[in-house]
Amino acid sequence: MQKPRFTGQRESIFNNEVVSRFELYNSLFLTLPFYKIKDTGTLLPLFIKYCEEGVKNQKTPAEIINVFFEKYTQAANAKDVIDLLFRFIQYIERQVVLFDAVEDASFTKLNTAEGQSSLRSMLKKSESSEYVYDKTVQLIEDLSLRLVLTAHPTQFYPGSVLSIITDLTSAIKINDIVSINQLLQQLGKTPFFNKKSPTPVDEALSLSWYLENVFYFAAANIQSEIDSSLEEYNIPTKKVIELGFWPGGDRDGNPNVHAEDTMQVAKMLRQILFRCYYRDFRKLKRRITFRGVEDVIYKVQDILYQNAFDVNIVPENISDFLTENLNQIKSTLIESHDGLFADLVDDLLRKVELFGSHFASLDIRQDSRVLRDVHAYCRQSKPIISLFPENFDDLTEEEKIAQLSFKSAKVNYTGDASPLILDTLQTIAEIKQIQQSNGELACHRYIISNCQQASDILQLIELFLWNGWEEDELTIDFVPLFETVGDLQVAAEIMQTLYSHPFYKKHLESRGNRQDIMLGYSDSTKDGGYLTANWSIFNAKVALTAISESNNIRLAFFDGRGGPPSRGGGKTHLFYASMGKEIANKNIQLTIQGQTISSQYGSIDSAGFNMSQLINAGISAGMKEKHNVLLDPLHKDILDVMAKDSFDSFVTLREHPLFLSYLERFSPLSLLSKITISSRPVKRSSGEKLRLEDLRAISFVTSWGQLKQNIPGFYGIGTALKNQEEAGNWENIRKTYQESGYFKTIIDNCMMSMSKADFSITAHFANDPEYGDFWKTLNSEYERSKEMLLKLAGHEALMENYPVEKRSVAVREKIVLPLVLIQHFALEKLQEELTEEEVQSYEKLAIRTVYGIVNAGRNSA
Repeated sequence: MQKPRFTGQRESIFNNEVVSRFELYNSLFLTLPFYKIKDTGTLLPLFIKYCEEGVKNQKTPAEIINVFFEKYTQAANAKDVIDLLFRFIQYIERQVVLFDAVEDASFTKLNTAEGQSSLRSMLKKSESSEYVYDKTVQLIEDLSLRLVLTAHPTQFYPGSVLSIITDLTSAIKINDIVSINQLLQQLGKTPFFNKKSPTPVDEALSLSWYLENVFYFAAANIQSEIDSSLEEYNIPTKKVIELGFWPGGDRDGNPNVHAEDTMQVAKMLRQILFRCYYRDFRKLKRRITFRGVEDVIYKVQDILYQNAFDVNIVPENISDFLTENLNQIKSTLIESHDGLFADLVDDLLRKVELFGSHFASLDIRQDSRVLRDVHAYCRQSKPIISLFPENFDDLTEEEKIAQLSFKSAKVNYTGDASPLILDTLQTIAEIKQIQQSNGELACHRYIISNCQQASDILQLIELFLWNGWEEDELTIDFVPLFETVGDLQVAAEIMQTLYSHPFYKKHLESRGNRQDIMLGYSDSTKDGGYLTANWSIFNAKVALTAISESNNIRLAFFDGRGGPPSRGGGKTHLFYASMGKEIANKNIQLTIQGQTISSQYGSIDSAGFNMSQLINAGISAGMKEKHNVLLDPLHKDILDVMAKDSFDSFVTLREHPLFLSYLERFSPLSLLSKITISSRPVKRSSGEKLRLEDLRAISFVTSWGQLKQNIPGFYGIGTALKNQEEAGNWENIRKTYQESGYFKTIIDNCMMSMSKADFSITAHFANDPEYGDFWKTLNSEYERSKEMLLKLAGHEALMENYPVEKRSVAVREKIVLPLVLIQHFALEKLQEELTEEEVQSYEKLAIRTVYGIVNAGRNSA
């Protein structure tokens, strides 16, 4: 099949601009004498080649590494071997960074406007039809994009390394060899990781690097393009982009987040923003040196300076003050100075409109089970104790809701409370202070994770009314998070109960009749497998949209998307573009986390491109406004059966007695808690014994990714497709794939996940007396899934329709192959009788390999 011209052009650019330049700069990098070990850089290419040949010949990691060291090094003992392996790891980690920088430097060449619809082009096309034009304008009026940065522990680079990557990318763009050489040396000598785990505030500070250095500019650039396009067609401009932030606010399963952290992060976001404003205003002041604006200039500069640098200032929302005075400066420039440099004022005005006094909205998130405990604690105190029967917890859901009175009260707490309960109560009280300091948008959403019933929301509202809030000033949006397959099935029923509840209905009216609902891919995948999770969320969205529309509620879905396809990642804009009219899609909200932040939003160019894709996807989906064919009986029945077959296959695997022990034995799962990159525990419970239900989805997915098996990203889909073929439904499946963009995206992202798996690396597991058959089961489903997916798509290889991305994955996997083998080597050693010192050495060795493997995957955890 002949490739499209643009696809072939991208391949050529990738090979010339990325692969060739990486090989060139990598050869330079390997000659740098970093760690007083003369031959490390020389030995590494040889080691990589030896690893590739060893895997091809199904050698064990121990065989590969031991024979290599015997043949090519003078390592005299185990300590020498470990030392050199650590040096290899350090080089490989930086090779990943170098490849990232080379790829990012070529971003604009690889991602041109060809094949991408801009807002201006959409408006131009719509001119020929008054109906289409009016529809486009209406879609723009309703559209918004909210990107929420989360503190999930797979973003490893500290700010110092991110700055080097940024500078290295700039130098590579212009082939500045001298600067590249210096930056590679700096990279080699700069620590990648912290010696101790970060606090929640540390995480927020690290993640704020992206706000300050990327989103501050990229969001303003995109908004400027939108404003320009709308002004050209005499359409009123509107704010489209919003930013959200979870570090310091997300305490779900993280006992290390406290109310004082939340306050500190809110202050930090505000201060960083005003430093950005001050930096811009200084540039503006250097240009606006005319008469008539001096007083206003100095007044604004003084206020900005105080808010940026004076830690003793009493913070307040001054966005209106800035807007008023900047508009005054702009008016003077237009009236008296021919509008000279008015564009600079417009740029700052646009940023104030986007970011206000808060920069990004700080979401608060807590588990419903904790909130129920808090409500129970409050019910024991005066005057609340008189409002509830003692057996409240034993009542039915309907009876509980009937008991809720929503009376404001000043509670007199007397009993002992756990730290979690005290934190919840303190945070509820302090949200009001954050809103007063930074504006309402600074902290206006409370997300209830593991939401299982309407009372989870309603009881939380009572907690607000008992802790400093009045009904008429409840400037909070309550956001249920439905995660498991079971919770997704009853989500619409829960929302109907809320929509028809008098108090909640009145509250929604005060919030503009808008409801945000968060849907989680991670736990639903862990619960039911890849296909079942996606299909469950699709059906939940359809049902929730219908319920919301029937109650005249403007619904916005907030998608908890992680990096990999198994956690809702992959090519997310294709999901949004493929929605039918049955799914609310005017307000796109999603989490971005881990390497997804650095890979898709790590530079101004890439962030702008990906934001534009999401915005355009929202508009194009609305323009089509066509029925989603997956809801037709033929397609829906097929997907229902496939989801059930996939679910049964995944659950059978999950309930296998060796399932969890296999993961603990062969992956670094049990060591993840020792990685100093996150304040968040690996599992929710504090018990010694690991249970699957307590294991965090990110740890679950990361462990399978480290194994290069990626089970959560495909397992069960091969069985489901094979069953359809054997039932004689293959042509109907092909028709579903060809007609449904949504189903096609599910399949394509599944193939992306599988392309990062390599069972040949663990082929020797087949001979393991305890786990051999279990490995064969995993491998069998992988081969079945690969065969059926390729047959369905009509392809000869995985990711055939994304050749550039496929090549990128292949290069990255080649770079980190030695890390995977070193990890298995270390984990094998840990099964032997070792001294305490040896245990620590091999544990450190295994742990260090995790970073590079995850970073190379870009969306693998």
